[in-house]
Amino acid sequence: MEKNYKKKFDLKNKLAFVVGGSGYIGSEIANALNSMNCKVINLDVVPIKKIYNKEIINEYINLNKTSSLEKSIRKIIEKHGVPNIFINASYPQTKDWKKNSFSKVNLKSFEKNIKIHLNSYIWCSKIIAEHMVKKNIKGSIINLSSIYGLVGQDLEIYKGTNMKENVTYSIIKGGINNFTKQMSSYYGKFNIRVNAICPGGVINNEDKKILKVQKIFEKNYTRKVPLKRFARTDEIASVVVFLSSDASSYITGTLLPVDGGWTAI
Repeated sequence: MEKNYKKKFDLKNKLAFVVGGSGYIGSEIANALNSMNCKVINLDVVPIKKIYNKEIINEYINLNKTSSLEKSIRKIIEKHGVPNIFINASYPQTKDWKKNSFSKVNLKSFEKNIKIHLNSYIWCSKIIAEHMVKKNIKGSIINLSSIYGLVGQDLEIYKGTNMKENVTYSIIKGGINNFTKQMSSYYGKFNIRVNAICPGGVINNEDKKILKVQKIFEKNYTRKVPLKRFARTDEIASVVVFLSSDASSYITGTLLPVDGGWTAI
């Protein structure tokens, strides 16, 4: 019998929650899902700015208040229903985030960033998964991680810039990766798939403050990566669409590098 592969990628009648859907990568993910006929709810502190096609609904959520996440998510679910697709794409950070190198990080900042970033990913995913179980929903949970959750940071690429390695970032992303595997193991029996996407460097042409620094960083970065360029946000979002769809129905517990070959060498 001939298979309908086009239908496998269609997200019609699916509901997606995107945490951090107003962010640089998150907004592309929200729009990509929306373009595939999926109803998208953006969970963030500010509304999404760019919407390409249909309406994307904005709901407020504050990841700084981990203790109130369950109440906030429950209210959103009561309003819109339990999602089939849940994306953690947020990038919460403290004001002193750039000082989280080994030589400068302090315990207070380290603990705060772990709480608002790693802990929020864990608790949001757990809360959503339990609602999926109660409603017997065959769900897909996708965490936005990083290549630096898979390998150590290459310090050479920061030469000539004001950028530094960030130990807290690597610990957070490593934690997300291992949490993804553990969660996929537990919730598999409920037909809930859990995967993580691990992007390499993603080009950002919108932030004029970093363009000059980025040019030096890009030269250093592309010298090493096999495809000799940064990723685009649509290349990350396309993988999210795949992992959200029935085309990936037998994929769970995977840490998928989208890195131009960075982790291959």
